[in-house]
Amino acid sequence: MPCLLPTFQRVPAGLVFLALWGTVLGGKLLVVPQDGSHWLSMKDVVEYLSVRGHDIVVLVPEVNLLLKESPYYTRKIYPVPYDEGELKHRFRLFGNHHFDNRSLLTAAQTEYRNNMFVIDMFFFNCQSLLKDSATLKFLRETKFDALFTDPALPCGVILAEYLGLPSIYLFRGFPCSLEHAFSQSPNPVSYVPRCYTTFSDHMTFPQRVVNFIANFLEIYLFHCLYSKYQVLAADLLQRDVHLPALYQDAVWLLRYDFVLEYPRPVMPNMVFIGGINCEKSGVLMQ
Repeated sequence: MPCLLPTFQRVPAGLVFLALWGTVLGGKLLVVPQDGSHWLSMKDVVEYLSVRGHDIVVLVPEVNLLLKESPYYTRKIYPVPYDEGELKHRFRLFGNHHFDNRSLLTAAQTEYRNNMFVIDMFFFNCQSLLKDSATLKFLRETKFDALFTDPALPCGVILAEYLGLPSIYLFRGFPCSLEHAFSQSPNPVSYVPRCYTTFSDHMTFPQRVVNFIANFLEIYLFHCLYSKYQVLAADLLQRDVHLPALYQDAVWLLRYDFVLEYPRPVMPNMVFIGGINCEKSGVLMQ
């Protein structure tokens, strides 16, 4: 089964999409990462592309957890309105509350409140970046060939639109499978359970009704998570912006296996590359 293949055997199938623009001469790639565990997956891909001959610039907030110097890429640092103490405090709150007890009725609200400990901070991060005229000037003048980002939060997506760059996303998944809504993939409520329902794909009729109602709550979830980014995008692009539309012109490299998901069609620009979700495995202790 494909899901049992080792990670190193599955990665190159997705990475070929990242190398299409520079198979002979290395391209110039702008990377807009998501700090924290998301970067552990992207870092391996960035290093692989650097070895392939691409010139890589990684946008890095001056206060960060894991976005450290590396011989594989150049860091472009921009200021943020918080210090290291605030960063660690918010991540500590997020970690401490991650395994709180929750019921079916409170699961979504509890998860949302917990995620906002770090999501609010990342919004201030993005706001600082998109209002930093010196960094934006540097990015415009550098003439990148493509932008590589984790679209869990839309700062890189907005920046790609501003710079007019083709985008590649490396991604595990949105709450409530919003990646399928953004890419306009079919995601039928009749047999694909919505998040926090704990249903299987063999639902009773009452469960299908609940699943149908939960599907409408995804619109409210999107508004709560991303409405502030829509204001940022409109301000930067100087026009009205429908944020989901900015996600549609990209190649999606999905860090999970099709065989482990509920069956549903996907768009041609969505490619399953297997599980790249953590640091490289080490030798088990005896």
